[in-house]
Amino acid sequence: MPSSKNIPIELLAPARDKECAFAAIDHGADAVYIGAARFGARASAGNTDEDIAQVVSYAHPFGVKVYVTLNTLLEGEEELREARDLAWRMYRIGVDALIVQDERIRLLPDMPPISLHASTQMDNRTAEKVQRLHSEGYEQVVLARELTIEEIADIHRQVPQVPLEVFIHGAICVSYNGRCYASEVCYGRSANRGECAQFCRMPYDLETQDGEKLVSGRYLLSMRDMNRTAQLEALLDAGARSLKIEGRLKDAAYVKNVTAWYRQKLDAIFKRRKEYYPSSQGRVELSFTPNPERSFNRGFTDYFMHERTADLCNTITPKSMGERVGFVKEIRRDHIVVAGTASFANGDGLCYVSGAKGQEQLVGFRINRAEGNHLYPHRMPQGLKDGTVIYRNQDQAMEAVLSGKTSRRVLPLEWTLEETPQGFRLTAKQGSRCASKEYECEQQLARTDQTASITDVLSKVGDTIYEVTNTEISFSQPWFIPRSRLAEWRREVLAEVEGKEQEQTPPQPSHKGREYDVPGISSPRRAVGSIYSPPLWRGEGEGLPALPPLMTCRYCIRYQLGQCLKRNPQAVRGPLYLRGADGRRFLLRFDCKACQMTVEVER
Repeated sequence: MPSSKNIPIELLAPARDKECAFAAIDHGADAVYIGAARFGARASAGNTDEDIAQVVSYAHPFGVKVYVTLNTLLEGEEELREARDLAWRMYRIGVDALIVQDERIRLLPDMPPISLHASTQMDNRTAEKVQRLHSEGYEQVVLARELTIEEIADIHRQVPQVPLEVFIHGAICVSYNGRCYASEVCYGRSANRGECAQFCRMPYDLETQDGEKLVSGRYLLSMRDMNRTAQLEALLDAGARSLKIEGRLKDAAYVKNVTAWYRQKLDAIFKRRKEYYPSSQGRVELSFTPNPERSFNRGFTDYFMHERTADLCNTITPKSMGERVGFVKEIRRDHIVVAGTASFANGDGLCYVSGAKGQEQLVGFRINRAEGNHLYPHRMPQGLKDGTVIYRNQDQAMEAVLSGKTSRRVLPLEWTLEETPQGFRLTAKQGSRCASKEYECEQQLARTDQTASITDVLSKVGDTIYEVTNTEISFSQPWFIPRSRLAEWRREVLAEVEGKEQEQTPPQPSHKGREYDVPGISSPRRAVGSIYSPPLWRGEGEGLPALPPLMTCRYCIRYQLGQCLKRNPQAVRGPLYLRGADGRRFLLRFDCKACQMTVEVER
């Protein structure tokens, strides 16, 4: 059962760059995570120190936290020194925490007193692991995506003092994070170094040991995208305190839409459940209706939230299918009539699934002209039939909306104007910040009540992040203050309120200055891809060492395809293999007791 005390909840949004960070903040994020110039798990999403400083300056007045990703494994002493230097720069900027994978980072000498979060790349699946990480100084732990509601709740029960961060939306890696070496082995690009080559988004044949094809050219490792909208309240009650949206390579339009969607859903929960509240401040005004189906998605799954299901993978395509918008009602010579309630725009991108069972393909086409539900394609698509379901994966109307200003985030501000023996005192209060100035001047009686005029002047806060929610005037008599003078006072006091944020010191973590003896972190590199030398790959030589799996997965191809040995007596027996388009073959091992699958090098 959830605690009756007030519990802050963090909606954590991704930021590819500062523009995406600003968009996330404006649309309701309580925290953002962003990559620095180096050492992030999305190597192409690096940002300058100045960019991150601007994000911090924009975020902190709202109480929004900024986390910087330092979540790759590091090579050699030089990279460790560079990581330490980066940590110091982030600390001086005012970054709230670093998200790290390489455990050696916390043991570096002369590290700044900055909070550390344990990345999901550490493969955090048990209460014992979470407890160990917390005892070593990690202040927040990002749990593996594969955990069920019950498993999350069990971890929370055992270590209730640790803030747990869970994913709620976005792309899913088929392997446990941090335990995928396929990209490095096959393409020389390590996922643990921020250079994943998307091994899991490629087509494969499924074969028996003798080479019999059971499935041909399917995307057997390509997970649907996560969407846990329906499980948000259950996640909060299970102990999740930070709800994370994946997408640090997504554009600002995606960030706006998805962040706003979850902001609205969480606020609706908070309205009913008073024990929960947002960890940041500010009211968000939206000028559009968010809908995650209208942004990039591969179809949705809640991914192991309650039980294993057979719809985790989209074997037809790794691309975005988007939103279902209707079905083909009629095919005419030069256009298509679509049945449904959706409206269309010139330039929309549509798609559909074509082909016999087992041979399906995603086919896309673009609309040149839309006249209601009569759609005129650039070229009439082939294989389209009456009744075919139509999806929209490029939504011109939504893109046009999201390309402009779609939100405003404002902080409540309260004014108090009162008389003093020498003149007047004007006070502005915003949350915990308060600024007050006294003005010596002659007090003149007004001929008429000045309440309305004073309230009007103080309400004009211009293009700031504030909205005036209350103005209290404490006068013994109806004093007159010229509007121009009052406006000047307003500007001066507002400037002081804004300056209060700059006075705050960088965040101080609760666990620092301790040394720990953790096995295995002293090696210059913990990534295992380097042990897959060409002789080992080819199976040459005597006494070959055991190799770790390329992937370790909770997802199971047998279960996905109805070939679970525990559920289907007619399932194909014996070893199964994946064969890639380049001819390489990979052994699948199934641990039915643990309900796990590994992908391994065939030797």
